Amino acid sequence: MDMIVIICAAGLGLSSLLGSAAGLLFRRIPHKWNDVFLGFCAGMMLAASLVCLIMPGFDAVEGLDVWQVVGGVILGVILVGFLDFATPHLHNISGIEPESHRGSTSINKVLLFVMAIAIHKFPEGIATGIALDDTNPGNSLAITVAIALQNVPEGMVIVTPLIVIGVRFMRVAMIALSVALLEIVGVFAGYFLGNISEVLLPAMLGMAGGAMLYVISDEMIPETHSHGFQKESTYALVAGVVAMLLIQKFI
Repeated sequence: MDMIVIICAAGLGLSSLLGSAAGLLFRRIPHKWNDVFLGFCAGMMLAASLVCLIMPGFDAVEGLDVWQVVGGVILGVILVGFLDFATPHLHNISGIEPESHRGSTSINKVLLFVMAIAIHKFPEGIATGIALDDTNPGNSLAITVAIALQNVPEGMVIVTPLIVIGVRFMRVAMIALSVALLEIVGVFAGYFLGNISEVLLPAMLGMAGGAMLYVISDEMIPETHSHGFQKESTYALVAGVVAMLLIQKFI
């Protein structure tokens, strides 16, 4: 196994833990700055899903074989949509105030929210792992950077509601570690799937891109627009797209 796979997997896990550690230390980050940073990350992931996953998939096929990539995108959306069906949406829960967590129903809601984040970590890891099978190392690095940056605010979002409802520090730390490990497992799973057959790689690149597009559209963008800072987060999203295009161009 290439050392780059291990480095990228470790980088994603550490970025998630970094965000969780920041959440434990600072407890409350103003919604404005969280939305701006998350918008920037959404822009980077949007560009990366198209330029580093879906387009390389199209480049790897000819003629009518483009339907492999299109089918992969559709399958990725369906799979993550199915996972999302049973879990709450990030933008419905992440801004809850302390007083709204006192009932057992709200506690269950928070725990479901943490589970939803954990579930979404796995396809993100798979997307990175599949990108690592691509012959262009710049694409792999771009995907890793985009997801790693997004992991920081997401890691903070995981621990903050748990602290608010009174979950013990060590248990919060173990939950954060488990979520990070799930993404690392996803990286290795994606890399293994991409190595099974080069024939399937274009479809799997499309699937990884579709999964990322779903998470961006269904979770990240609505979250950045749920606290009254739509303009700022939109500007940040555009900046994130441009930043990712520059990274992909010069790396």
